[in-house]
Amino acid sequence: MQSASGDRPAGNIRGTRSPAVGRHGMIATSQTLASAAGLHVLQHGGNAIDAGVTAAAVLAVIEPSMNGIGGDLLAIVYDAKTRKIYGLDSTGRSAYAATPQELARRGITEMPGSGPLSVDVPGVVEGWHQLLSRFGTTPLAKAIKPAIAYARGGFPVAELMANEWRDNAARLASDPATAATFLPAGKAMTHGEIFANPRLAATLELIARDGRDAFYKGSIARAIVADIKSRDGLLELRDFAEHQADWVDPIGTNYRGYDVMEMPPSTQGFVALEMLNIMEGFDIKALGHNSADYLHVVSEAKRIAFADRGAHLADRDHMQQGMLQTLLSKDYAAARRKEIDLARASKDYAPGFAGKDRGDTVYLTAADGEGNVVSFIQSLFGSFGAGFVAGDTGITLQNRGAGFTLRSGHPNQIGPHKRPLHTLVPAMIMKDGKPWMSFGVMGGDNQAQAHAQMVANFVDFGMHVQEAGDAARMRHLGDALALESGIGADVRKALEAKGHIVVDGRGAMGGYQAIFIDPKTGVLLGGSDLRKDGLAIGC
Repeated sequence: MQSASGDRPAGNIRGTRSPAVGRHGMIATSQTLASAAGLHVLQHGGNAIDAGVTAAAVLAVIEPSMNGIGGDLLAIVYDAKTRKIYGLDSTGRSAYAATPQELARRGITEMPGSGPLSVDVPGVVEGWHQLLSRFGTTPLAKAIKPAIAYARGGFPVAELMANEWRDNAARLASDPATAATFLPAGKAMTHGEIFANPRLAATLELIARDGRDAFYKGSIARAIVADIKSRDGLLELRDFAEHQADWVDPIGTNYRGYDVMEMPPSTQGFVALEMLNIMEGFDIKALGHNSADYLHVVSEAKRIAFADRGAHLADRDHMQQGMLQTLLSKDYAAARRKEIDLARASKDYAPGFAGKDRGDTVYLTAADGEGNVVSFIQSLFGSFGAGFVAGDTGITLQNRGAGFTLRSGHPNQIGPHKRPLHTLVPAMIMKDGKPWMSFGVMGGDNQAQAHAQMVANFVDFGMHVQEAGDAARMRHLGDALALESGIGADVRKALEAKGHIVVDGRGAMGGYQAIFIDPKTGVLLGGSDLRKDGLAIGC
């Protein structure tokens, strides 16, 4: 009798394809053209960081709804020479003029989700510069050359990107500069059509010639600021000139013998770690993958951690002293775990010590044969960011300022030269001091809750790098628990009986990319999400 997994690769009931394999390099991105560009770098002597920046630059051109040089960047790097892990935070700060008083003067009572007041200084270009300067082997001009070629000569639009274009066509048409850039024939691009962005190509060529200063101190900064001012925004040349990325220590927790590493605030890395600390007190494996009891535990852990996120997450320079250490402690997790009733969903969870976004982001990871690994994420935040292109630059600006609150006294209240709450979280799992898994799951609020599920897939359920991403997932959409179709009707009914509001999670689970590094052989195994247009490929 044939098994139920007979139609799946290698007889794996949860898998759609086998992991990619390699010894000398591996890259996984959400677009095949970006993966190919990164692979070319690895095949011609570049390291993982070179490959990552090249692929990221290509993504900034070919996935314009998701990311671009008008967005932000975070990365975790394992450097084989020093045998250490490093974090790079190149997220942008608000304008010096962005005060609660100024927004009140304008009659604004809630942070705008788009438009000029949602724009902070973009961090991507500075992030590329910092990564290559510290760990790369190639100059920025060479790294972004493939991106310039795609912007100048055009590229075929992938299917999911075409869907994003279609869904945002009316928004793009509402602004002349944006329509001229992204609706060249007066309509959204369709799957397989060739799209070029010559204005962006010219901007990238200036960066290639003059480096990161072209963006932050030169003609590009002047063009962006002039456009922002014409829209009654707040950013000034000083805001751009003073932008700099910060090298920071990643934060982590040990989950059943594996060190899970995330980025510190102002992004939500601690949320995934707090979830894992809470989950660790349950016999996750015995509950069974995607059983009602397992999903209930993940859901309730998520709700507790997100209550803490809403109360405490902010620019790290503005969070309460010692708060992060408390939220990451095992004792704190043990206390919060006691609040979970396995039979019933709680009506509400208060934050200790007394957001709703799908997100438009790209995640990639790269590794090389020397042992260097990068976990890399860049984003505009909302689809097509703030919703407009800055003048003739071809640049779509991020809307990260929407992450601030106007609540007086909250650590995330908008203020001058301040980073807002961020959702971007690259991750890496270490075993015995070496990278074991580099991974991420793009998608706004989804990211931290997906990270916890991925770690459980790897550690508790023993899934390989492709299977872990293929497996059906859950996330919250508002107060509802969204489930993918791979989670059966019996489980849904059991969750509803526990008090959960269950909805369809189709299209809301983001996109996963990952690389597993075999600790014995050094062989690299890559996984790429079936929910995206991408590819993991090795050499």
